[in-house]
Amino acid sequence: MGRAFVYVILGGGVAAGYAALEFVKKGVSHGELCIISEETVAPYERPALSKGFLLPEAPARLPSFHCCVGSNEERLTPKWYKEHGIELILGTRVKSVDVKRKTLLTATGETISYRILIVATGARALKLEEFGVNGSDAENVCYLRDLSDATRLVTVMQSCKGGNAVVIGGGYIGMECAASLVINKINVTMVFPEAHCMARLFTPKIASYYEEFYKSKGVTFTKGTVLTSFDINSEGKVIAVNLRDGSKLPVDMVVVGIGIRPNTGLFEGQLTLEKGGIKVNGKMQSSNASVYAVGDVASFPVKIFGDTRRLEHVDSARKSARHAVAAIMEPEKSSEFDYLPFFYSRVFTLSWQFYGDNVGEVVHFGEFSGNSFGAYWISKGHLVGSFLEGGTKEEYEAIAKATRFRPAVEDLGEVEKLGLEFALAASQKPPPSTESSDEVGISSLVLEKPLHAWHATAGVFLAASIAAFAYWYGRRRRRW
Repeated sequence: MGRAFVYVILGGGVAAGYAALEFVKKGVSHGELCIISEETVAPYERPALSKGFLLPEAPARLPSFHCCVGSNEERLTPKWYKEHGIELILGTRVKSVDVKRKTLLTATGETISYRILIVATGARALKLEEFGVNGSDAENVCYLRDLSDATRLVTVMQSCKGGNAVVIGGGYIGMECAASLVINKINVTMVFPEAHCMARLFTPKIASYYEEFYKSKGVTFTKGTVLTSFDINSEGKVIAVNLRDGSKLPVDMVVVGIGIRPNTGLFEGQLTLEKGGIKVNGKMQSSNASVYAVGDVASFPVKIFGDTRRLEHVDSARKSARHAVAAIMEPEKSSEFDYLPFFYSRVFTLSWQFYGDNVGEVVHFGEFSGNSFGAYWISKGHLVGSFLEGGTKEEYEAIAKATRFRPAVEDLGEVEKLGLEFALAASQKPPPSTESSDEVGISSLVLEKPLHAWHATAGVFLAASIAAFAYWYGRRRRRW
């Protein structure tokens, strides 16, 4: 027994929801598309799990954060899928895939065939056991990857009010969960081996700002060491965390956020894999023409850097899913995926955004003692990355545009002096050509020191001043 579809989306996360919406926009017919998911609910906005879902007051609950509300589009409830003739096959695990025969076999023995498969299997949370530490099954040890994890975490938090929590890991999940625990009036200690939090992205100076802010909220940091074992009582609860440096931390609950691994197992030996994910081209198409991959599981060419990347963030999942569907449904109109890497987070009263790549020399700017500051990354004489905390919508848009335009930079000191005004000015004028990004910059903003260095500097300040005035005047007029 089995079913046949024209299009099958394997995986029911963020990417699946955005792909489904794009299919409908492109005119998919009733009965042609299905989504197969191990989860028992329709696709939802996963970032809500580490933010609104964990709040003690007015917490986010389904159906409020089904896809695609994260991009201010329709909320795709189960009713929406039914109305558009999309089959949701939920609570179903696929145990094998045959890409040559274009079939999937579910754990219940059903065969599902397709003409086009979109792999949106995402990633799984790394478990402590993979690092030689037992105890993941203890009732007060929590992970956060899906709705069931979040529901369990809320239950454990509610039983630990005023107690002690240890967060293992200093990345996204660790930082966002730590903030939620504090808001739930739980004492928090964060433990991670790196020298500072968010080590994959933050510079030491940026990390120091956030660590100091967290400390002001009562969070304790234990850095440069790792978890080695748990003390577990007769009831199966962890009562203490033992660290490699010899420390023992009494706990009422533990949250583990030590990274993820893409779910590629079904395709090993069948598709080309690279950088931990399924290698795809600019159409999100894999080494098998009938299989596409999107989201966390896809390793795709990032045109702006001329490199293949696998990105773990919701923005990439949303946009790669849309692009894959457009390439499938309208191949003659579809161009190569041209994505600018984007990451963001919101915790407490803080909100930051990052665009591009964090390689090369770093230029910090702004008031790190205040609530608005940032950094630029300069590599091979060009801006390649931008970070901003506490910006406005217009300011975030400006750093995104500036990063995509990759203006030429030689005088780092001038960039530091200009600070945010550099991005505001650079975002006003794209480069005259994109054929050779290493050779082209914004002509009026090339911060070099030729024979007439004074004129170059004056030009920069003039351009920045005009942009800054226009920006200030526009904001003032909007307030009127």
